[in-house]
Amino acid sequence: MRILVVEDDPRLGPSLKKGLEGNHYAVDLMANGEDALLAALATAYDLVVLDILLPGLNGFEVCRRLREKKRTMPILLLTALGEVDHRVKGLDLGADDYLVKPFAFSELEARVRALLRRKGPTKTPVLRFMDITLDTRTHEVYRGDRLIILGSKEYALLEFFMRHPHQVLSRTMIAEHVWDSDTEHLSNVIDVYIRYLRRKLCDQNEPDVIFTVRGAGYQLKEPPV
Repeated sequence: MRILVVEDDPRLGPSLKKGLEGNHYAVDLMANGEDALLAALATAYDLVVLDILLPGLNGFEVCRRLREKKRTMPILLLTALGEVDHRVKGLDLGADDYLVKPFAFSELEARVRALLRRKGPTKTPVLRFMDITLDTRTHEVYRGDRLIILGSKEYALLEFFMRHPHQVLSRTMIAEHVWDSDTEHLSNVIDVYIRYLRRKLCDQNEPDVIFTVRGAGYQLKEPPV
């Protein structure tokens, strides 16, 4: 999942980026409204975490313009403005949630998970495909009864596949949502991590569920009978 964090506080912004990356999200950090708006219009973010008191365009205006341009990604507003009128204004402009500073990072993380579930095809924090389960709260992955230890990028890859079963995911889509970058220098890296993930998922000779679609990308699907 790729998240845009827009926060101009020189300590809080990097702290949020580091914390979310530690939970397997790909994160871009920006410190002003104009850059954030351009990025969110150009990139298919899964979520925007948006401060309100920003230099240049404030968060309310960024939110308004994104909705005006039909961008539907969830928006979580972060702000020191805790009055009811401010919360109502943000929600009326199209924000999906509102968190008042100061806040505990664990609450932010829980709200991020909830918004991503709301956006995605599933409403449960536990993703399942065949005998594979992935718990987005604990980051534990099982195949049957076997616990699978995955690195950060392997986990992010599997979560992306399990949120889009049967869909062909291009290398560009994978690069943008797992590596928060383009594919120009990542094509071989993606292939390597796909091999790592397949090896761990099939360590006990289980059937492979990640298929290469020649010239298109990769697909999570049931193996042929």
